[in-house]
Amino acid sequence: MICLLNSGVVKAQIIPDSTLPVNSGITVDSDISIINGGTRAGNNLLHSFDQFSIPTGKTVYFNNAGDIQNIISRVTGKSISNIDGLLRANGAANLFLLNPNGIIFGSNASLNIGGSFLASTASSLKFANGTEFSTTETQIAPLLTVSAPIGLNLENNTGEIRVQGSGHTLGISSLFSPISGAGASDNGLRVLPQKTLALIGGGIALEGGNLTAPGGRVELGSVGNGIVTLNPTTSGWVFGYEGLQNFQNIELSKRALVDASGSGSSAVQLVGKQIFLTEGSVALIQNQGAQTGSGINIQASNLLQLSGTSVDGMIPSGVEIETLGGSVGDVVVSTKRLSFEDGAAINSKTFTQASASNILLDASESIEVKGFSFINPTTSTKRRKLMNHYDEIISKYN
Repeated sequence: MICLLNSGVVKAQIIPDSTLPVNSGITVDSDISIINGGTRAGNNLLHSFDQFSIPTGKTVYFNNAGDIQNIISRVTGKSISNIDGLLRANGAANLFLLNPNGIIFGSNASLNIGGSFLASTASSLKFANGTEFSTTETQIAPLLTVSAPIGLNLENNTGEIRVQGSGHTLGISSLFSPISGAGASDNGLRVLPQKTLALIGGGIALEGGNLTAPGGRVELGSVGNGIVTLNPTTSGWVFGYEGLQNFQNIELSKRALVDASGSGSSAVQLVGKQIFLTEGSVALIQNQGAQTGSGINIQASNLLQLSGTSVDGMIPSGVEIETLGGSVGDVVVSTKRLSFEDGAAINSKTFTQASASNILLDASESIEVKGFSFINPTTSTKRRKLMNHYDEIISKYN
């Protein structure tokens, strides 16, 4: 399990630093902090802060020009960002938040942006022309020439990202019915349809937190050291981890949800060392449109452990991929050790003429299946295993 940040009681505040050619400015209007200024470089708008936190119920509004493509914010001070209010921006701008000290999204944190959202504990953001927007080396002159962002530098990264919440409210009437509420949650962090929602840090924990990108992409990457590449797509970015070896842990607990359900090229990717989905936590795609979805990819360099179910025993911890419209890409798991416990499962179902997704499990050392749901004993791991047609893969290790 990962060692989580101690959130404590931290006075939330936003304090710009003085490291940019044009520094950020703050105007407070009741419960709204309006961020003006910043340094423009092409279609990028750069902001730099000594501290960046949002109190419960407050709003931070990036007042950017409508033609800005990327709002890129860094924290150069030494404090964690505690965000428990609303992040807002104009137009279709993507929003980046870099704080190597760590980021905590409270249960009241939310987004109102037109583009994709990326929060990271990376020390710098790399651009196509070789420029870096660094949280530690606050150079000035090269900033005027930045181009498209292409990578996150997580050199010796120890910062963690935590998302807190009350858990999902998914429902299901039977094993042969689609999940209700997929793609519909307004709780937690949510982007507009067919956009990317990404958290890239030195440890990721969702404690009942919801991440929703309807018909888009949800990315969780836990990296201790190295460069994570960004490749632009029509819905945001695809992330690459080629050549990296020092991964950290990802933990989803208390009915946490990673959800890309909707109409579009839905994709979910989790990349880390040890990945845990417990207490009814789910990685979910329910394809609700005609377009083919991309599927769910989980890479755990050491262990993927799926354990338990929701309180009513109906929603297993693990992976759920459903077809209500067009087909969806496969569920692909790559790890050394794979463990299913106490009703947890990987499910692929179709409710149309489209084929159900394949479930491809590559566990180089072992696959372990044991237990059943103590709340709903009919929800056994073995039963779900047989229903999803991967008994041959399991028996290979028995």
